[in-house]
Amino acid sequence: MAGSFATVDDLAALWRSLSAGERERAEKLLPIVSDNLRQEARNRGYDLDDMIKSGLLLGSVAKSVTIDVATRVLSTPTDEAPMSQFSQGALGYTVSGTYLTPGGGIYIKRAELSRLGILRQRIRGVQVYDTPKGYHGDADTEGTDRG
Repeated sequence: MAGSFATVDDLAALWRSLSAGERERAEKLLPIVSDNLRQEARNRGYDLDDMIKSGLLLGSVAKSVTIDVATRVLSTPTDEAPMSQFSQGALGYTVSGTYLTPGGGIYIKRAELSRLGILRQRIRGVQVYDTPKGYHGDADTEGTDRG
């Protein structure tokens, strides 16, 4: 564990003032979020700390993403199921809801991974048919025997 990309003071300054309980949760949460980001980068063949040191990634971007993930976790209620949408019926006894994070916990959005530069699109080609022997796709081979 190499430390956190953001501090509790950063979180309070960029989000909102924290209660004593939230500060305590944030102190434990920020290093975990940072390690989750490091692991996501490692899973894709990157070293997030080296990217920051080499200047390929500004430390402020990692701080911003860490705070975004932490605020999402801190905004989730701990005393009830976190619902993003909830509806009720009446005489038909209908109740439905959509969980904010099924299973709870920390989740990192694809957009956040893209901001860190560890989720990039790759250009790939798939050959769907065989090319004739000796054919290389050059214009000067037009009209020649490819066979």
